[in-house]
Formats: sequence, C-alpha cells, structure tokens
Amino acid sequence: MSAPAFDVLSIGETMALLVADAPGPLAQVQQFSKRLAGADTNVAIGLARLGLRVAWISRLGADSFGDYVRASIEAEGIDTSRVETDPTRSTGFMLKARSTEGRDPAIEYYRRGSAASQLGPQQFDAAWALQARHVHATGITPALSPAACELVALAMRSFRSSGRSVSFDPNLRPSLWPDTATMRDTLNALAVHADWVLPGIEEGRLLTGRDTPEAIADFYLARGARAVVVKLGAEGAHVCTAEGESLHVPGEVVPVIVDTVGAGDAFAVGIISARLEGRSWPEALRRANWIAARALQVVGDMEGLPMRHELPDAGHVPSAVSPTVCR
Repeated sequence: MSAPAFDVLSIGETMALLVADAPGPLAQVQQFSKRLAGADTNVAIGLARLGLRVAWISRLGADSFGDYVRASIEAEGIDTSRVETDPTRSTGFMLKARSTEGRDPAIEYYRRGSAASQLGPQQFDAAWALQARHVHATGITPALSPAACELVALAMRSFRSSGRSVSFDPNLRPSLWPDTATMRDTLNALAVHADWVLPGIEEGRLLTGRDTPEAIADFYLARGARAVVVKLGAEGAHVCTAEGESLHVPGEVVPVIVDTVGAGDAFAVGIISARLEGRSWPEALRRANWIAARALQVVGDMEGLPMRHELPDAGHVPSAVSPTVCR
C-alpha cells in the first residue's frame, strides 16, 4: 500500500501548555487550563482547518502530556504516523500567564532534554516526506539541538531541490540559543533554502542588520529567496518578490488584544494556504492579516484559527494595497 500524499509537512516540538485561568504572577496562580503550544503545529492545525492535508514529524514522551498532544493533533486531522514515542524522555511543557491589556504574557519553559530535543536527520524519510508539496519550518526547532538543526536543514534542502516550496519563519527564541551571533548565523544559513521567508520587522533587523522592510527583504532575496514577507504588527505586512513585486497591506483593526502569542503562526497560515491555492500576494497578505487579527482576540495559541467556511469571501478587501519599490 502506498503512503498517503500531503499538502504540507511540519516538523518540530509541540508541548503541553498550562495557561493561567486568571491574571497575576505565575507564582501566585492557583488554577491553569491545559492547551497545546508549538509554533510548527499551530501552523499545521491552522492549515488543516482550512482543508489542507498536513503531516507532522516530531517526538513525544511516553507520558500523559504526550498522549494529550498526540490526541489533540490527531483530532485536527493531522497525520502523526511519523511522530515517535520516547520511553526515556518526557514531553515538554510550558506555563503561560494570563495576558492583560494586550501585553505579552510571562512564559516559563520546561523543555530541556525533552523527547523532541532528540529529533535528528534520522527522522526524515525522503520517500515519504516528499509526497508533500510544501514544508514549513521555523527557527525554533533548529535551536533544540545540533541534530534537530540538521533535520530542518535536510528537509528544507530536499524540498527546495526537488521543486517543492519551502516557507521559513525565523520565530526567534533567544533563550534557546547559546548567543545572538549563533542564532543569527544559523537562521540566515537556513533561510537560504526557503522560497518564502517570513520575519517580523524586529526579527529582520536583528538578523540582517537592516532597518526597513525593503532592505530586509533585499537581504534574503539576494541569497535566493523568492519572496520575503515582513510582518509589521498593527501596521500590516510588506512583501517583496524576486520578480520585483513590492507592496504593503495595512493590518486589520483589532478591537481588543487578548493574547499576542501565536499571532505570527496565524499569519503564516494565511500566507501558506493562500499561496498553495494559487492566490496573489495581495490576497495572501490580506488573508494572513485577517487570521492573525483573529488570533489576537482569543486566549491560547491556536484557538482563534478559523475553519475554511469562516474565511472572508473573495471580495473581502480590508484596506488599500500600497505599491512600493524593493531596494
């Protein structure tokens, strides 16, 4: 029997998330609600809800958190057949404070030495993985260990060289890296293998040493990217492509910001899904801004990700598109 074909492959660690039920310092919180946390699977879940066929490569511990993560992701329709169970290492988890007034919540990680930290090139079966037409990678998995970094690099190279598409969100987590220089150099080396690079404006400035969206985009376009989308927060997003297309799409109005975590992943869902559907860059940015705005208005990393029937219709244009010139 032949293995199934997929639209998107995701690779990385997903943890159990314990989010505070009430505002206040984590040390004083008495009750938490259990959810999922993981940039790679936030994107995978978002894409699956929009009807794409998604597979996930990872490792989990043989524990209740691991069972919870696997069951939750399978319930979203994501293939977990290549998710290994490690009987000797635990599933990572994290604590998150309840955000107030739109501020970034306090977070504590308990992931060092987790089952997913042992990810490596041995988890990449090219014959199986390359049934997908796209792979999405983040800068978090490469920070887990040198072997995990090799796995991400192998997947990105394999997809790019075989004519499939690759998206890469740097998703900086400085606390996971030994120093800023290592983080910068490693992630920029990985970005060389991406078709679409998706940095936030501050991430782009740190990684490239350049200030403007156009200059950040030029840094990656010169190294082989086909498009660079710079996220600008409330101001929307800016894209420059290898073909010379350059435009800015303002952001959606967000009445109340409840939780900022996961908004960047929601944005990636919009970009990837729209482009895999053959939509234009203006359409992709509009969808990405809309989904990110939804994510900002709910508690949890992926609870705001929409189902396909919830997407705005094709005529939805939240704001004008401003063309500029890539420099």
